[in-house]
Amino acid sequence: MALDGFLLDLLQDPVDHGRLLYVADENVLYNPRLKVIYEVRDSIPVLLPDESRPASDEEDASFRKNPTARTTGVTPQN
Repeated sequence: MALDGFLLDLLQDPVDHGRLLYVADENVLYNPRLKVIYEVRDSIPVLLPDESRPASDEEDASFRKNPTARTTGVTPQN
């Protein structure tokens, strides 16, 4: 089950407090700056640094070019 859009607007990385990339196909949240993957288990994002894992170069490339991936956080309105 995909994460709710409202929740995605609120999520940020717990370490650098930046936006994440939600890759629904893989059921993960990805920080491309730190190359760290957070799992989504039973529609619950597990944003614990101790539970994260490093992304391989192949995963990084795949996540970045995934057309269904969505960036978390709200875009400020002017």
